[in-house]
Amino acid sequence: MSNTIGWIGLGRMGEAMVKRLLKAGHQVQVWNRTASKAQPLAEYGATIVARKTDLATCDAVFTMVSTTDDLIEVLFAEGGLVTGSRKPRVVIDSSSISQEGSADVRERLEAMGVAYLCAPVSGNAKVAKAGKLLIVASGPKALYDESEPWLAALGRRVMWVGEGELARVWKIAHNTMFGVIIQSLCEITVMAQKAGIPRHLFLESINDSVLGSMYTRYKSPVLTNLTFEQVTFTPKLLLKDMDLGMAAAKAQGVAMPAAAATRESISRLVGRGHDDVDFAILLMEMARDAGLELTPENVKVSDGLES
Repeated sequence: MSNTIGWIGLGRMGEAMVKRLLKAGHQVQVWNRTASKAQPLAEYGATIVARKTDLATCDAVFTMVSTTDDLIEVLFAEGGLVTGSRKPRVVIDSSSISQEGSADVRERLEAMGVAYLCAPVSGNAKVAKAGKLLIVASGPKALYDESEPWLAALGRRVMWVGEGELARVWKIAHNTMFGVIIQSLCEITVMAQKAGIPRHLFLESINDSVLGSMYTRYKSPVLTNLTFEQVTFTPKLLLKDMDLGMAAAKAQGVAMPAAAATRESISRLVGRGHDDVDFAILLMEMARDAGLELTPENVKVSDGLES
């Protein structure tokens, strides 16, 4: 099996994941809409290509983009990955997109003879850099088995959840819970601080309790020191995922009252113009609603990701 991998999409996540593949010894060729963002990866051994179709010679091509429309564009629009005379054998998509959009992409790719695996992940760029991503895949089991060495290079564990688009359902459920947890964490942190408990102490206690998780730990430094300019995920992207979660719940006939309330809270966050900041800025809005003005505590707090 070839170990030459193509990669499209070098946002915060894509860049960190490519570095993991390179560190594992794979040859990686990359394309990005903004070419300057790809250049630093050349220092780590990646090959930068000028056209998406140049990646068709790779045995497998990963895509990591923001939306379903973005994925359709990089694959099928003019100059797209599969628009040339030669096509890659496998496309592995790690984007957060809808189940319906993914099924459409699968149908179009398979009609061209291109195999397709969904492989969304749990974790942000810092988690990816630390090698602690969880990768959850769906699609043909034989294709998953073949792709597992590449996927394993990206994180701490790889799982196959079934055929078709089931990994999309998993990712939508995951990110919906992601939103509900940050909403709850911000609410209770504000309540505890207004009662007199310093944020860093409260968060430390939660992290050391049965309620602590990798998620609550790696959000603790930003919630303590209010460093929202260090972006891991924006409010707008979280709102997109909450909308996907609510749509999936409606399709399955499942009531999700906590998720519905969270969706409205995140929508308000977006409406207030919080664009290029971390979604954890929700803490500031929760505090203002409670009549509390927050300041950085300037305390060194572990994110739990150190080796």
